[in-house]
Amino acid sequence: MRHPFCLGIESTAHTFGAAVASGEGVICSDAKAAYVPPLGRGIHPSEAAQHHNSKAHEVILEALKKSRIRPRDLDVIAFACGPGLGPCLRVGATVARALSVYLHKPLVPVNHALAHIEIACLTTGALDPLVVLVSGGHSAITAFAARRWRICGETEDITIGNLFDMFARETGLATPGGPEIERVSESGGDFIDLPYTVKGNDVAFSGLLSASLRAYGKGAALPDLCFSLQEVAFSMMAEATERALAHTEKKELLLTGGVAANKRFQSMLESVAKDHDTRFYVVDRKYGNVQSKNAESLPTSELGL
Repeated sequence: MRHPFCLGIESTAHTFGAAVASGEGVICSDAKAAYVPPLGRGIHPSEAAQHHNSKAHEVILEALKKSRIRPRDLDVIAFACGPGLGPCLRVGATVARALSVYLHKPLVPVNHALAHIEIACLTTGALDPLVVLVSGGHSAITAFAARRWRICGETEDITIGNLFDMFARETGLATPGGPEIERVSESGGDFIDLPYTVKGNDVAFSGLLSASLRAYGKGAALPDLCFSLQEVAFSMMAEATERALAHTEKKELLLTGGVAANKRFQSMLESVAKDHDTRFYVVDRKYGNVQSKNAESLPTSELGL
């Protein structure tokens, strides 16, 4: 008896992605194309949705070709139903529904945040972790208890991914901002005093963003500012994580989401885990949805349905 195959479609923000996975947890293929806004601009939802609409066909075709799975041999169609940017989500949902109807396959909506967590658990082997989920859409610390994911701490305003993207946009760095800020910070090292806001076990980043941009406007060196911005933002999350780890007494700590790719943040949380005799896991970068340029275009052809 063969394992079932699922075609998954993701379109929550700047990237339209498709992948085929088997029931045994093997990712058979992965394809994506990212909308890259002009330098100095953020993601415009309707423009990103237009990009996704134009790329959906070739991305899905690439995923199917890589997997060597015929469309009629798929067993289920899954799509990201949110949270995310509404116009972008609608493109993915429409494409998924069309395929589901045409192929007579079940349609499964998937929560974006839970997908980050589940793929990280699946690929790292973590069984019952305290999860730190950080991306453009999420900044939360959560753990599973009594058949529910419980929030142990979260942002009170913007996410850490929003923080980096908005700072990058205002300082002329490329989008998404996280990888660029990490790169530029490597040539910095002089710490600039910035607001550190932890409220109970929650964090707030809007004051940090405003103060960072004021410092930039006053002539602060960009490498030092990127270095300081990272140090403060990650230290806030690390403090809240350590408090949640002590409270939940979990013996596993899992870092996932796009910002999980940051090496400095990884090292901070690894130190927290070590202090609490806890195993530390980080999702593989390729599952974190970090994309900084458009995927190569493929020749357009029929899906062969």
